[in-house]
Amino acid sequence: MITNTAPKYDYLPSEGIETIHDTSLRVLEEFGIAFNQDEAVDILERAGCEVDRDALPAPLVKFPRGFVMEQIARAPSEFTIHARNPANTVVMGGNHMVLAPVYGPPNVQDLDKGRREATIEDFRNFVKLAQVVPDLHNAGGVVCEPNDEPQMTRHLDMLEAQLTLSDKTFMGNVVSAENANDSIEMASIVFGGREEMAKNPVLLALINVNSPRLYDTRMLDSLMVYAKARQPLIITPFLLAGAMSPVAVAGTLVQQNAEALAGIALTQLVNPGTPVVYGSFLSNSDMQSGSPAFGTPESAAGLFVSAQLARKYKLPFRSGGGLTSSKAPDGQAMWEATMTFWPTFLACTNFVLHAAGWLESGLVSSYEKFVMDVEILRMMQVFLRGFSLDQEGLALDALEEIGPGGYFFGAAHTMRHFRQAFYRPLIADVQNYVRWEQKGAETADVRANRVWKKWLSEYEQPKMDEGIAEALGEFVTKRKEEIQKETT
Repeated sequence: MITNTAPKYDYLPSEGIETIHDTSLRVLEEFGIAFNQDEAVDILERAGCEVDRDALPAPLVKFPRGFVMEQIARAPSEFTIHARNPANTVVMGGNHMVLAPVYGPPNVQDLDKGRREATIEDFRNFVKLAQVVPDLHNAGGVVCEPNDEPQMTRHLDMLEAQLTLSDKTFMGNVVSAENANDSIEMASIVFGGREEMAKNPVLLALINVNSPRLYDTRMLDSLMVYAKARQPLIITPFLLAGAMSPVAVAGTLVQQNAEALAGIALTQLVNPGTPVVYGSFLSNSDMQSGSPAFGTPESAAGLFVSAQLARKYKLPFRSGGGLTSSKAPDGQAMWEATMTFWPTFLACTNFVLHAAGWLESGLVSSYEKFVMDVEILRMMQVFLRGFSLDQEGLALDALEEIGPGGYFFGAAHTMRHFRQAFYRPLIADVQNYVRWEQKGAETADVRANRVWKKWLSEYEQPKMDEGIAEALGEFVTKRKEEIQKETT
């Protein structure tokens, strides 16, 4: 993980944050949030919320203002997620940043085979890449959707890959309560049982709001399973302003905050003290086409303010990533990704999903874009480190040695420091035109293609106890047989 001690950028003054906060609580009190799951509605009603069970499309819950803040205060401001390899254990919250790869695309793309449906081999490749790259601290969740595996059982193969091909932290499945329970059961085999996991959490679960103002059955079922097992939940409204929220950025932030606070309050009612992350996935629609737009200035502003709100509530924050609408790992892909990465790092986003590989508005996991994003991640970390103001940093001896009009290449100070003085690019080409042309005139995506293949060739599977690996395999086989019987 990254420790980010840089000053956090406040986009809005404190009175602006209070305005959004107060308006959000008004939305919760007067407008309410719909919850399409009986157990969740029962829990909220017993706790004192006003419930209209006849509302459409689902029972509508209105939250007393003071009640919401009481529940939010129960969630920890920091917590630890334990990895199979203790060296990869991470802290969520505070000045810590945990970076994870792309999540959710049904397709993959590379320069050799083009755009195509993802397979289980692609899924395993991206888990391996996340394991190899030290700049990523989480093996991810649905790094791509393996369409060559049966839909009802593919989560088992994905979880087995995450647990065996990587020893970093990972994300559980949220397609259904059954899949969530399988995630916890498989993790418990590796991490010593459910009781040990409850004391020392090992996975993250992403719960998206079906915005506007609706928690659907699938997400609530998964939320219940993970909260009862005391595994960390990322409560994230999915907002594209103009389609799923108002075109006004402030109005979108009000809606996001109300939705997030409602879900976080529910987690604390289910199991007080359950670790939770305030999530934000906020961008806007293109108002000419209706398509989602990413890497926009409006989304950057929204990210900054969302981070301020999370800090107000003393909660870890999730957002950011290398988001883009581009269809190829090109210039547009990288300027849009950079437009998201800058606020991600300046806001000290605690959990960064989609940090590497996102392409085509999240429809594609790109091998080349994965490498290009890692280049940005490395540069951002060098930026955060700053520079020294000690004797060597001020370099007075070099200024004394080299007179007016001279060159510093041969200075003693340069000789001491040149090997580590500056960031060394991963794929960027800094040679002159003639040298670049002589070496094949390769563009960045071609160089990135070579790098990800090199990383996969260097991958070494982390060791796992043979008994644990065998128990995992037996669980997967047994569950596949059970699911097949249930569906025939």
